[in-house]
Parts: sequence; C-alpha cells; structure tokens
Amino acid sequence: MAAFASGKQFEIASGDQHAVIVEVGGGIREYTHGGRPVLEPYPADAMADGAHGAPLVPWPNRIGGGRYRFADSDHQLALTEPEKGNAIHGLLMWSSWHAVNHRSDEVTMRAQIHPMQGYPFHLEVTVRYALSPDGLTVTTTATNTGDTTAPYGCGQHPYLSPGAGAIDDARLQLDAATRIVTDPDHQLPTGAEPVDGTPYDFRTPRPVGELTIDFPFTDLARDADGRARVRLQGADDATAELWVDETYPIIELFTGDTLAPDRRRHGLGTEPMTCPPDAFRTGDRLRHLGSGDSATTTWGARLA
Repeated sequence: MAAFASGKQFEIASGDQHAVIVEVGGGIREYTHGGRPVLEPYPADAMADGAHGAPLVPWPNRIGGGRYRFADSDHQLALTEPEKGNAIHGLLMWSSWHAVNHRSDEVTMRAQIHPMQGYPFHLEVTVRYALSPDGLTVTTTATNTGDTTAPYGCGQHPYLSPGAGAIDDARLQLDAATRIVTDPDHQLPTGAEPVDGTPYDFRTPRPVGELTIDFPFTDLARDADGRARVRLQGADDATAELWVDETYPIIELFTGDTLAPDRRRHGLGTEPMTCPPDAFRTGDRLRHLGSGDSATTTWGARLA
C-alpha cells in the first residue's frame, strides 16, 4: 500500500462533488465540483505547505513569543514560526487524526490534545466534513475534557481556487469594513483601520491584481442566515465561495506570496478565525472553555 505524506486519505462524494480529507492534520486536501477545484488542492505525496487545509486548534494565527498568561499562570509554547518568534496555528497541524464516522458523503475526524508544555489542558476535537447539494460544510467541535478552564480559539486554512492560473486576474469580493493591521516583522496586531479608501476594500468585486495580502478582516457583512462570504471568480467565470457562520467574526486573506514558486499565488488563503492573532496574550475574543464545555463553529464552501 502506498504511503502518503499526508497519511490516510478519506474520500467523500455527492453528485459531481468530490473531497479528500487527510490523516495528518485532519485537514482537507482537495475539494472539486464537476472537476473544477473549489479549494486549491495539494498532492497526496507532498507535505501540506502554508497550513494548507488544516484545522487551527486551539488557536489560529500567531502568539507573539509563544508566551501568554492565563488564570494567573505563565505559559511558554514552542516557537513553531522561529523566524518571526511566534507560535503559529495551534497544536494539531502535524498530529494524526482518526476517522470516527466515514460514510460516502461525510467523514468526521477526531484528535485529542493532552497537557503539554505551554498548554497544560485537555481538549477533544472533532471536525465533520459533509457534502450536500449546497456544497461542503465543515463543523468543528472542541470539548474541554479536563478539570480546569482552558483558553481556546480555532480556525481553518483552506485556499480558494481561481481555477487555472494565478489569483492575480481573479475577481475577489469580501464585504468586510475593517482590516486588522499587523506589523511586518512579527505579523501581530498593531491596530485596525477601515478599508474604505484603501487597497484592501473588496466590498465590491474587483481583480486581486498584484496586491500582497496577509491580513485579518472583520466587521463582516452577513446575510439573513448570519453568514458572511468570500467569493473568488476565476478567468473561467466560475466562482469559488467560502462562507462562515456567526461564530467566526474574522476572516484572514493570504495571497500566498511566501510559498514555494510553484505554489505562490495559485490559491487565496481564506481562513475563518474565531479570534484575531495574538488572542492568547490580548484576550481579544478568546474563549474560556470550562470543564465539560464545548464550542462548535461552522464554515462551508461551494462553487457558486
């Protein structure tokens, strides 16, 4: 049996939709509709780069210096982004997840966080991927199985696909009123600014062009169902769409400029986040998950 860098492959399908979920990191490796990528794929024999498709638990984005204080105790996490001195994207990106319910059109992946240096807490995490006529729905649930309250946030790191070619000619729409500004050296928040009158105003669809984006956006406009949406229309006129429910107040956009040359700007990182970067230190929208408590969040994608 072939050994894949991303571990076991769990395929699901519905009509002409197809997705592959992986053991390593529990993320989504590909999602297509009618053969057209909705989420940019990566090869089964390659390690996921740029957190490609991975759940980000128990925090999304960065913690400056990997240091934080919680419940009157100081904690030091491993610096998994050493060049910028940060702990990045949680603790489960390289863990083996297990499929606990695999049917033709859905799979639920499960992983556990046991107490470790920097995060002495217990969490059980499940991510359910389900296909339906409405597209892909991804539901993340974290349960505190320990005896003490734990700091918690989550996100995920899919890349919307423009189809063939780079994202430069694709048309992007994100109805977000505010950009969280980050410093260039550590990419930690330094404030926020309205997008009005800036190059980051995508409330009306327009080409991405050569703009470099790696910022969180908030104050999201929502429809009657409470969903906010990002749309990326490719040169083939097909539109890949990602939506988030109200548990995700922030979406990070990443044009992939720091990826390897054959990957750079071929997908738009579109990251639902429950809290902004550095939330373990600032407390901004950080969840305090009590013993026995659970938190559930939902996002989805489709070809519009």
